[in-house]
Amino acid sequence: MSNTKQRIIVGFLMAAVVVAAAVGEYYGIPAVRYLSMLVAIGMIIEMLICIKSTPRETIKKNWWQFSAFLLWLIVIFLAASYVGTRPWIMLLLLLIIACADIGAWFFGKLIGGDKMWERLSAHKTWAGQIAGIICGTFAAIMYGLLGTDMFMPQLLWIGISISLLSQYGDLTASWIKRKMGLKDFGRILPGHGGLLDRFDGWIYALPLIWFVML
Repeated sequence: MSNTKQRIIVGFLMAAVVVAAAVGEYYGIPAVRYLSMLVAIGMIIEMLICIKSTPRETIKKNWWQFSAFLLWLIVIFLAASYVGTRPWIMLLLLLIIACADIGAWFFGKLIGGDKMWERLSAHKTWAGQIAGIICGTFAAIMYGLLGTDMFMPQLLWIGISISLLSQYGDLTASWIKRKMGLKDFGRILPGHGGLLDRFDGWIYALPLIWFVML
């Protein structure tokens, strides 16, 4: 099976898990919060495993970057625990990040063009970034329209901000991977890499939402 097919199938499975969590919330089960915390814990464990398997010389050379990133993942866990208590905010965040990621991936491959930061990520282009922001913002606006039957201007700015931050979270994760000499953080999600590869959009976006809610 090709990598693209794996990516699509696993993407649908992850979407099904999110839908199941939303149904659980409807019946009074705090599934979104528990699922978010579980993902964050998985990200921390994955980073620890990667550090353990990284050559000692690489660790000595980049110890402060790896330590800071690991501490930031703990911040993400705390943010997931808090934001998860507002399930519809968390679902909006997941929707924006997923649509921004899909839009950037699809239109980046379709249009091509100049690379954003080829040394960190060989496939990310400016065209993909712009398309990702448009797709993520569109998803945020539609979320408001379907939920309230009215246009909510604040969702326009939320969509733009989260879409942009999610892509720079992706670049940060790519930077850490290059420091470690890795292609993927893990193999738990075929076609997507590990949890850190798939949820790197949380790196800046989720703590920001937590800060705003506080």
